[in-house]
Amino acid sequence: MTLQELYSNIDGDFDQAQKILRMEKLIDKHIRKLPGNPVFASFAEAAKTMDPVSLFESAHAIKGVCSNLGLIRLADAASDIAEEFRPGSARKMTDSQVEAKIQEVNELALKTTKEIRNYE
Repeated sequence: MTLQELYSNIDGDFDQAQKILRMEKLIDKHIRKLPGNPVFASFAEAAKTMDPVSLFESAHAIKGVCSNLGLIRLADAASDIAEEFRPGSARKMTDSQVEAKIQEVNELALKTTKEIRNYE
């Protein structure tokens, strides 16, 4: 599997990743590190407790990492959670909508991790 095929499998935007990281070698290096990124464990723990500060911080971190790697769907789903729990902002989603969005982030992260491992 090529790096471009990986991006196709995970609904990523390889061109965006190239704009940010500029070299395929760097994209490869950083995409391989994603499954071990502790931010996903932090997000899972925050989701269990529904701690707003932890949810914001971990979702915001996922959004940043995934945006830099061109993983737009995952970044967007995490962004929805980050914006919901942004300090000083009023909540707009119901708890069940938040839980559905958390599930979406988790499913996308799982799919992405699985495909990255297949790529390796």
